[in-house]
Amino acid sequence: MGACALTALVALSVTTTVSSAVEPAAPEAAATLPGPFDDSFYTPPSPLPAGKPGDVIRWRPSIPGLNALNANAWEVMYLSVNALGKPNAVTGTVLVPKGVDPAKAPIVGFGVGTQGPAFKCTPSKAISRGTLYDQPAINDSLSAGYAVAVTDYEGYSKDTIPTYIVGQSMGPALIDSVRAAQNLDAAKLSDTSKVIFQGYSQGGGAAMWAAEKQPSYAPELNLVGVVAGGVPADLNEVAKGLDGYLGFGFLAFAAVGLDTAYSDLKLDSYLNDTGRAELEEAKENACVVELLANYPFKKISDYTTSNPLNTPQWQARLAQNKLGANPPKVPVFQYHAAVDEIVNTPQADALHKAYCGKGVTLQWNTYLAEHLTGIFAGNADAHKWITDRFAGAEAPSNC
Repeated sequence: MGACALTALVALSVTTTVSSAVEPAAPEAAATLPGPFDDSFYTPPSPLPAGKPGDVIRWRPSIPGLNALNANAWEVMYLSVNALGKPNAVTGTVLVPKGVDPAKAPIVGFGVGTQGPAFKCTPSKAISRGTLYDQPAINDSLSAGYAVAVTDYEGYSKDTIPTYIVGQSMGPALIDSVRAAQNLDAAKLSDTSKVIFQGYSQGGGAAMWAAEKQPSYAPELNLVGVVAGGVPADLNEVAKGLDGYLGFGFLAFAAVGLDTAYSDLKLDSYLNDTGRAELEEAKENACVVELLANYPFKKISDYTTSNPLNTPQWQARLAQNKLGANPPKVPVFQYHAAVDEIVNTPQADALHKAYCGKGVTLQWNTYLAEHLTGIFAGNADAHKWITDRFAGAEAPSNC
């Protein structure tokens, strides 16, 4: 470890020790003073401070496990909105490569793939630990001189549940992570920098939702493209491919996420005793490995007295979280594993065709891979596409 990184680590350790005995800064002071340095950082102040989406509520310096030597990093809590359009607070990480002029750095708004419902799975925690499986794509951007804003998505704290896979929440959370990066004084980024949204799996959905929402929600952003892989575009179709199959844990987590976002869904009223017990255990302890290992080939009927997905209330909310109604106004690079066993390929192909039919400049690639290896299969092409868009080159299309 270099001397600068070691000095930073020692300083952060000392600050953490001291700050644990100090009350967190009041909301009005939090944007100028770092902290708190324990897990209370993730608990939103109540009431939320006044402000607009993307305003920084609090921040603290971070040492990103695998980028400690090539990037400066900060964890942030920022204002955003939930699936119902009501103000909330979301956390995330801002990374700025060392050796570049931040004011001239383009920004990648990055949505990570599924991490899991437990608080320990929070993406910013994974970045600090060096265990984020999306890390290669983030490394590519930092090495190219791009800043990266990574959202944790809504609901990661000791006392809350993530609104997993809910596009109406993920889109604003990703957009506002970029706004927060631009508003964070320490990062010194420009509010006119070129921006691209990027992600895979859950993150691919978040990137597409951010792109669909940007024209009306954040028209001031200088958005020049979106990169989205493994996109869960139609949750009904994705659910059909998970019920009784390998990735059932993702379906269970999605049901919990939707129920958390929308109080009218009342998931508990459909659960049997097994469902209540196992979903509660997952909320406390499950990350992505547990979602795969603990629930393979389970069925909705194993956990419920009747299937909530078939009810009008659930169908209405699923329809609100189906991509395609508001095609992006910027070029798109969309890719998918050809034999994806988690997020089935046909529903993503249908989205790409719908976008093409509505005039989107879109490059569609498939790779001989399944879902997990698909994370890496498209990285090189995705990075080249991003580099070309930031350079101002004309976007390709194979519609």
